[in-house]
Amino acid sequence: MIQMQHSLPIRADRQGLHEITTDVASWLAQQTVRTGLLTIYIRHTSASILIQENVSPDVQRDLEAFLEALVPEDATRYRHTVEGSDDMPAHIKGALTQTHLVIPVADGRLALGRYQGIFLFEHRRQPRQRELVLHLIGE
Repeated sequence: MIQMQHSLPIRADRQGLHEITTDVASWLAQQTVRTGLLTIYIRHTSASILIQENVSPDVQRDLEAFLEALVPEDATRYRHTVEGSDDMPAHIKGALTQTHLVIPVADGRLALGRYQGIFLFEHRRQPRQRELVLHLIGE
């Protein structure tokens, strides 16, 4: 059994979903593990990661619109507005989504379904540099 770890920087140029499947798969392709588990962890409280359909952009836009309606940016609703009106809503959206994923690795590749992709979900409006930690274990 071997383990590897890598820090993957991702630039989120806007609020919303950013597909990162290719970035993750490219790193995985350079590793020697053929069978195992890949954990992806985001080191932020105002962004998240998820697996979602990557074929229809409408799915992504609908998810973004739903979360925006569920957690509106309204500074009068929140105490924590230190970094602007999107600050606390970003933390709430992060709490409602995921900070890590665990994906099986089979034959050296991500064992994702046909229409699945890995997405960084940026909850802030301003462009941000985000960091993911990839941890691979297997043989």
